[in-house]
Amino acid sequence: MIFGSIAVDEAEGVILAHSVSIASGKFGKGCRLTVADLDALRSHGVSSVIGCRMEPGDLDEDAAAAKLAAMLERPAMRCSPATTGRVNFYADANGLFVADKSVVDRFNRIDPAITLACLADHADVRAGDLVATIKIIPLAVAGHSVERACQVLYGHAAFQLKPYVAHSVVLIATTLPSLKPSVMDKTVRVLQQRLVSSGSELMSEARVPHGAGAVADAMQAALAVARSGEQASPAMIVVFGASAMSDPHDVIPEAIRLAGGTVVQVGLPVDPGNLLVLGYLGTVPVIGAPGCARSPKENGFDWVLNRLLAGEAPTRDEMTGLGVGGLLMEIPSRPLPRLMATPDRAGDGIAVVILAAGRASRMGDGGQHKLLAEFDGEALVHRVARQAIEAKIGPVHVVVGHRGDEISAALDGLDVTIIDNPHYATGMASSLKAGLERNDVSAAPGMMVLLADMPNVATGDIRALANAFASVSGTAIVRAVADGQRGNPVILPRSTFEALKAIEGDIGARPVIESAGLPVIDVEIGVAARLDVDTPDAVVAAGGILKD
Repeated sequence: MIFGSIAVDEAEGVILAHSVSIASGKFGKGCRLTVADLDALRSHGVSSVIGCRMEPGDLDEDAAAAKLAAMLERPAMRCSPATTGRVNFYADANGLFVADKSVVDRFNRIDPAITLACLADHADVRAGDLVATIKIIPLAVAGHSVERACQVLYGHAAFQLKPYVAHSVVLIATTLPSLKPSVMDKTVRVLQQRLVSSGSELMSEARVPHGAGAVADAMQAALAVARSGEQASPAMIVVFGASAMSDPHDVIPEAIRLAGGTVVQVGLPVDPGNLLVLGYLGTVPVIGAPGCARSPKENGFDWVLNRLLAGEAPTRDEMTGLGVGGLLMEIPSRPLPRLMATPDRAGDGIAVVILAAGRASRMGDGGQHKLLAEFDGEALVHRVARQAIEAKIGPVHVVVGHRGDEISAALDGLDVTIIDNPHYATGMASSLKAGLERNDVSAAPGMMVLLADMPNVATGDIRALANAFASVSGTAIVRAVADGQRGNPVILPRSTFEALKAIEGDIGARPVIESAGLPVIDVEIGVAARLDVDTPDAVVAAGGILKD
């Protein structure tokens, strides 16, 4: 490939590296110039262009990316068409993404023009997640480099997705007077939630005294029930001790031995998660859960559990090799598993961001602000914020800008956080980014975007959206619809936040929703999803009273 400034008279077949605008139109980057294109450029006084001329054997960026992607096709994944030299790979199932660093490194060292980026090895992924991308950096690349890269991939799995397999799980929990039953009840709910992504089921729970003999008896009883045909054979046993394991001969590892099993590993170089035990009763894995696994926060228990659910059998060498990257306390590496939603705290933890910063330009020059219009004796912005608070799904924030002092005053007495957006005139994107600058928003598993000029979105509607988000563990975009037509509010998972920070103008989150590669769950809430009040007539028609 020859790159540089090329005279228009010699540029037939050249691929543009930079776009060229003329009065009659635009020739974009990547455009392959034809004779007619050159005539148009000359007629507008363009004498040269920056581009590349392909040499014999070269492949253009899309052809090269597509050829390499074909070598990487794997079960349980799908890839996008080659565009601008890029092919993205997406998970088609919930599972464990496994990468071979040595293969990826060899691939990336063939030619700087050819790149492969992917998630970390053994990443927990959901269907729809972006897991890897091939990118050809220049507009064309030497064919022999592509062939060499193909050879690296031939017969080697640079990456793969191991879908989770549904398991039957038995829970054994030990008791001590110091351990409250409510803590044990929460432990059950947290474990059930961790099993959701694999379709696994908690078949039974036994609570026994905190002693090796009692735990061993419970393990053998579970296996005996399975042998009698009364219950499906437990594919996995999880043991939560009332007191933390502190020795290789403590209650849980000793119970595994007493029950006739073998212990693979006691202790894990992952923090939190150090006090984990892994053993087997025949072919049935037994995990002695560390105390931190009572919390939904990511810990070493997740790493071992996910490997087992994906069909792996972690060895001692593999488990002791988890130390690099094993310090998890301060690493928000993925959206955290969450407790199942309960009726009074559905979707607990979602950050609500109410957009109330716009100029209301369609209200005219009369000085009347739609958000200060009264509905049933209550300012519209107050009504919307109050209903969000009453939904009890998480902290409520209101982004203000135009006439911000008046909007803020209308919210007096409500438990909301006011966020000032000095850039409100640039459009809705600036308000979304202002919300994400708050730590309690950016750290949340999801953000509900609620428009302040929608009077009929009720508390029940907000809860319904949050319940839908919780039902898929925050792995999908949730959107309100009216008779199937898309509307608002929407809930955006944390995985979309970086993309939201990059948008500009008055376009809102739609481009992110359309390009995220995530499932979209539509929740029918009726006409409220599409009823906003942008004009004085619309305010009155919706039952509002304008205030001077």
